[in-house]
Amino acid sequence: MRQPLVAGNWKMNGSKASAEALLAGIKEGVAGLSKTEVLVCPPFPYLGQAVAALAGTRVAVGAQNAAAEASGAYTGEVSAGMIKDLGCAYVILGHSERRQYYGETDEIIAAKYAQALAAGLTPVLCVGETLTERVNGETEAVVFRHLDAVLETAGPEAIARGVIAYEPVWAIGTGMTATPEQAQAVHAFLRGRVAAIDPGVAAGVRILYGGSMKPDNAMELMAQEDIDGGLIGGASLKASDFLAICQAGEANA
Repeated sequence: MRQPLVAGNWKMNGSKASAEALLAGIKEGVAGLSKTEVLVCPPFPYLGQAVAALAGTRVAVGAQNAAAEASGAYTGEVSAGMIKDLGCAYVILGHSERRQYYGETDEIIAAKYAQALAAGLTPVLCVGETLTERVNGETEAVVFRHLDAVLETAGPEAIARGVIAYEPVWAIGTGMTATPEQAQAVHAFLRGRVAAIDPGVAAGVRILYGGSMKPDNAMELMAQEDIDGGLIGGASLKASDFLAICQAGEANA
């Protein structure tokens, strides 16, 4: 049985004061959880604050991005080793916004994935298609390409040490959500792709859904066989909503 994981991606939102309040609400609310792993991923300036605020709780802290290099003359970049040194355990890589707005290619993301593993972080690899790609019947080809960049670079053992997040780009921040059946179909396809190489790794790897999961749809989504939790955007900025999704994870554990 795979342990559910509910991860909050705050994106570029918040302030020191709002982060303090949100972290306090999450800290209080997770006290009753026993089956679900919880992760918060604030912006870089608030990572240290989050690590300190959540010390001794069941909530892990992760970053939203990391460099493809270990160190050096890369002004403005933050290495996976630095993120680990802060006390973080996870890092989100390959989010559609990084691919779309900052030109990150599959090759760059695979390099970042390798750096994260080398630093001792657990990477959350995001894969997903745009609306045009879905309409054109390209969903499987797109997520196959995103996943295979890491499989080909580092092998199935690297996937075993990470998490996959399926995020249909057309359902991020739009209010649209894949139906449970649509999401399950892609999750099953991803697991099947890994299983074709290593069935043991496929059985254990967690695949999260990341397209507008909210309190009112989390239960049905996480009830699907191959959906092991959620990568939560907007709903992670309100403690009550985020905790309600965590409760859905508990119910489906």
